[in-house]
Amino acid sequence: MNVRPITPDDFPALADFLAEDETHFFGRPSRVGVPDVTAWLSGPDLPHDSWVFEEGGALVALGWVEKHDDTGVAIGAVHRDRRGRGLGSTLVDRSEERLRALGAARVHNVTLAPDLAAPPLLESRGYREVRRFWEMTIELGDDPPSDPVLPDCLQIEPFSTEHAAAFHAALEEAFADHWEFRPEPFDKWWRRQVARPDHDPSLWFQVRSEDVVVAATRNDPERSGGGWIGALGVRPAWRGQGLAKALLLHSFREFQRRGKRRVGLGVDSENATGATKLYESVGMVVDSEQVVWEKEVA
Repeated sequence: MNVRPITPDDFPALADFLAEDETHFFGRPSRVGVPDVTAWLSGPDLPHDSWVFEEGGALVALGWVEKHDDTGVAIGAVHRDRRGRGLGSTLVDRSEERLRALGAARVHNVTLAPDLAAPPLLESRGYREVRRFWEMTIELGDDPPSDPVLPDCLQIEPFSTEHAAAFHAALEEAFADHWEFRPEPFDKWWRRQVARPDHDPSLWFQVRSEDVVVAATRNDPERSGGGWIGALGVRPAWRGQGLAKALLLHSFREFQRRGKRRVGLGVDSENATGATKLYESVGMVVDSEQVVWEKEVA
């Protein structure tokens, strides 16, 4: 068994591997592609925080970790024909060891909900389920989505670097009550956004009241085989006026204009702001589910 770090040259093979894994578990064609893998692996320190397991030249397992403040996130996958040989346990051990060395106090291990082998493995290692996240999608038809409707005094406008700090502030306030929210200074957030391999601010939109951005959406050009709503938020004082729905419909129209018929987003299944009901109201459906497992390692 050869074990080595992931390199960018591996991204196409990793995309195929993860797509096959997703197809197996969800029973429908996967939409994982190179843009997804490139985005996911743009943050981790690949030489130190990732692993590829090869046997006879074939990819049989992979994993990576990333630390955010005191919490580490671990991702791993084992080919279904190689299960039962300890590779899953090895990935869990390596992830915990590396994150502990990085100073993480706890680990969030993320699995696909239909993977029935994951719960007994993680529970036996002291993990407990703490959250579930959904990917919700919509398939756009030939007709344009409904026109966004806003109060008379407001309108949707493209993102402008002039209002970048206000755009960031709106998303920070909008997500402040979300599970595991961590404030991020503007300068750090902006450097991270500009460094993203798919950074495309022409897909970002905002609603302003004078110099205050009251609602914003940061979209990505391609994830999961279509357009992606990366972050959508409304400041609490401005909720209940249809701003999130308007930005969502505006984003749908822009993705359709660019030839993207499928649009997706990720959402906490226990979202307290009613986001899941909003997404369902515009025709989005739950397409897949992920489970977050937590363990204290400090």
